[in-house]
Amino acid sequence: MKAVRFHQHGGPDVLRYEDAPDPVPAPGEALVRVRACALNHLDLWERRGLPRVTIPLPHISGSDVAGEVVTSPTPDVPAGSRVLLQPGLSCGCCEACLSGRDNECHQYEVLGYRSYDGGYAELVKVPAQNLVRIPADVDFTQAAAFPLTFLTAWHMLLTRAGLKNGDDVLVLAAGSGVGQAAIQIARLHGARVFATAGSDEKLERARAMGANEVIHHYKQDIVEEIKRFTDRRGVDIVIEHVGEATWWKSVRVLARGGRLVTCGSTTGARGALDLTALFAKQLSILGSYMGTKGELLQAARLFFAGELKPVIDRTFPLADAAAAQQRLEESGQFGKIVLDVP
Repeated sequence: MKAVRFHQHGGPDVLRYEDAPDPVPAPGEALVRVRACALNHLDLWERRGLPRVTIPLPHISGSDVAGEVVTSPTPDVPAGSRVLLQPGLSCGCCEACLSGRDNECHQYEVLGYRSYDGGYAELVKVPAQNLVRIPADVDFTQAAAFPLTFLTAWHMLLTRAGLKNGDDVLVLAAGSGVGQAAIQIARLHGARVFATAGSDEKLERARAMGANEVIHHYKQDIVEEIKRFTDRRGVDIVIEHVGEATWWKSVRVLARGGRLVTCGSTTGARGALDLTALFAKQLSILGSYMGTKGELLQAARLFFAGELKPVIDRTFPLADAAAAQQRLEESGQFGKIVLDVP
């Protein structure tokens, strides 16, 4: 098969479009012909190299995949089925997995990280439990753009933050995959949504997706704007994945009893915290990592019904994966960047 691999860590230039061995499914695994694979920041971190993490080389990244089943051990999803892949991998037999908390499994990781090669390839193998059938009217590009970011945003808002109808929610970096998903999910569940972005074009698109108010995070003060929008009360929930660059502002804009949920730290992992404000305002600082397959299936029903819609920034041929990663690295996108696999 053709695949995009890197044999050493570095910049986008280390990515090679080349021949690679076809994956051979083990018992309980399915083989999928990849039709589309969406990019995530994890792809960049894998390529650059992660502290204290050994990435097997040569490596095929890609956690968000849609395609057609070639072989399958389960009659529920037979060969020829159109599928998207649950990006989370778990053991399936520990207490967490059997309790429906598979994202807390001690073996949990994502497709294309260490145990399984990812979707920057013509073929990928996955545990059969990771197959999710998609309707005929959902195209592969949209299906690939859906799983990881919508699952992450769903788990952050509904499971971790306990989103309620009428809550005020601040979504940072509306142009990101998690950002555009969080805006839609929050609005669908009755929240008032404030969103930040770094360009007028992105702010307009955030409004079009349902944000009630928008903030240009390079030209406006996020804290002052939130105070103005909420009559100085603050917001109930902050969806945070930027990290150091926005952390202190994210904490400051919380209302009493507010919840900050973080799933990433793209600008750095250090975040200072005023403990007096933490206990006096009874704030909650919550970590969030991916989500369960059950949550993915809940979100997918709304996706298949047209109530949640992944935003596609651009598509690239698989052979141009380096250019696709370069665009993601420059943060010029609004929504998901997707590789089309012929």
